[in-house]
Amino acid sequence: MDDLGAPMAYLTIEKDLPVVASDGARIGKVEHVLAEDDADIFEGLVIDTRLGPGGHRFVDAPQIAEIREGGIVLALDAAAAERLPEPGENPAAMSADPDDTAEGELQRKLRRAWDRISGNV
Repeated sequence: MDDLGAPMAYLTIEKDLPVVASDGARIGKVEHVLAEDDADIFEGLVIDTRLGPGGHRFVDAPQIAEIREGGIVLALDAAAAERLPEPGENPAAMSADPDDTAEGELQRKLRRAWDRISGNV
């Protein structure tokens, strides 16, 4: 893996910054940063993986190993990165019951990602 420079804060992430898997494979580029600006909380990224399997994928903040001035390094290898979820308006649920009325953390992040790429922000 090339030297990606000094560590940086999530606030410095820009569109088109390269995204690299933990095994060194370049898997795409940053499309959107998802953060709660008022609370200063970094939620994750929407990446464009057209260099790899194609399309947009959601990367949750804990799946990011390093933010560097020259790129983002994931905590996932290229094979695991191919299985990242697509951002969607209504993410699928494994199961649901009447007690599941509140939106989950992952669902909220995926909905925000969908809103960003669909222009509903």
